[in-house]
Amino acid sequence: MSLLVRNRAMLPSLASSFFTGGSLLPSVFDFDNDLLDFDGGSVLVPNANIVENDSDFEIELAAPGLERKDFNVEVDNGILSITAEKKEEKEEKEANYKRREFSYRSFRRSFTLPENSSVDKIDAKYENGILRLKLPKKEITVSKPAKQIKVA
Repeated sequence: MSLLVRNRAMLPSLASSFFTGGSLLPSVFDFDNDLLDFDGGSVLVPNANIVENDSDFEIELAAPGLERKDFNVEVDNGILSITAEKKEEKEEKEANYKRREFSYRSFRRSFTLPENSSVDKIDAKYENGILRLKLPKKEITVSKPAKQIKVA
């Protein structure tokens, strides 16, 4: 059984072509792209590498420039959600001027987990710009068909 990815393109292709196809709306509404640009700000959704091993699933997300505290990982009703949010503010004061800069970055990725994943034992580590999650597998007991016993 493989891990199912809930795609970033949450709208069907018909809706996507509606937003991108006409002269009314610019191509920034292309929901199939990883990068959406609205008024100079950007939202970058990191791609995920997913590997299924004999004993676990491994998910890797490239998210450089963040810290451990910026991530929130949760499981709800079989959906693994990974969110990150980082706010930065810089301020320079000199005799003749004052400059303040703000930046805000965030993303959300969701994955539908297979039945054989053990959500109680998920391990998440962030190092060198990569978030790594290990989802151990659990055995699924298959019920055997009913056996007819003759009464003597």
